[in-house]
Amino acid sequence: MPNITIARRQNALTLFQDYAEKAFAQGAAPKGLEQAFAATLQISPSMWSQVKSSRPIGDKLARQIEALCGKPAGWLDQPQSDPKPSPAEAAFLALALAAWRATNSAGRKALRATLKQVLESAA
Repeated sequence: MPNITIARRQNALTLFQDYAEKAFAQGAAPKGLEQAFAATLQISPSMWSQVKSSRPIGDKLARQIEALCGKPAGWLDQPQSDPKPSPAEAAFLALALAAWRATNSAGRKALRATLKQVLESAA
């Protein structure tokens, strides 16, 4: 049985990723997207920040998120199959792979360190 807390968080993050990609496609700036998504979910930006990092999503909030994002009841509870990368993700992966292959071990070490730093600052 999958962990419902992890499944809900991962699925909520997937919903935000979809929201952000659609907003970017329409020319929206990255600044303010998280606040706009929180408003879409009818929660505070602070609550969204907590959900992203560690706050469990309860049943009531899960059903609210599903309803406001057009998903069926229970969707957030089920692990979703890994979707194919979006065009932006595929472009990033291709760039990262090209950079990895074009450099030596010192360059690869620097790439790893940069990615770890980005992840740490995002947490």
